[in-house]
Amino acid sequence: MGVTTLNAAQATCRQALVLGLDVSGSVDMKEYQLQLKGLSNALLNDEVRSSFFVMPKSPVKLLVFEWSGPNYQKILLPWTEISNEKTLRKIAVQLSLKKRYEAPPTTALGNAIQTGINFLNQQTDCWKRTLDISGDGKNNSGPEPHQVNQPDQIGNITINGLIIGVDTPARLSHAEIEVSELVAYFSNRVLAGPDAFSEVALGFADYERAMIRKLVRELKFLALSELN
Repeated sequence: MGVTTLNAAQATCRQALVLGLDVSGSVDMKEYQLQLKGLSNALLNDEVRSSFFVMPKSPVKLLVFEWSGPNYQKILLPWTEISNEKTLRKIAVQLSLKKRYEAPPTTALGNAIQTGINFLNQQTDCWKRTLDISGDGKNNSGPEPHQVNQPDQIGNITINGLIIGVDTPARLSHAEIEVSELVAYFSNRVLAGPDAFSEVALGFADYERAMIRKLVRELKFLALSELN
């Protein structure tokens, strides 16, 4: 698990952003690709790109990992400073080409949060530190999320969520119940820290749209608050 070494003379880090992608047993191969390609496309969205570069002297650092069981957390993108469009396009392509590895079927959401917090603790010089957890289900292995996201454990880190709900057209009413239940679960058990929020994707096909909304909200809010 490598970390990019940055020159101390480089600009101050505006935000350290960690994205944790759910690859547990409920995520099949097609959904895995939709998730990775959705993230890749979201990074190249015009509004997201402009949000990354709104404060060019204070760039964002990004790390992406996937998670499932208690002992499965795999880095897809090590810490990378998003200082120009060439870098952003390069990592978007890299992410879109990732192949799925065999992963445990369990959903260790608490362990994923702990892993993300450990990554963010490597970037203490950033103005804001944010962990984003994507998930389509509740924790069923390892510590519960609310046991590892308390203020004395995460400090000033913010934990946001991207909730992936059921999207079976023939069971629309059931899908709405499932999404509502997951939103409540993330709100009560997962989200933590300053200005924490969640976005909802109705199925993996909707992942790109939800990721765009989430990234724009995170990146622009911080830039505006620091400029005012």
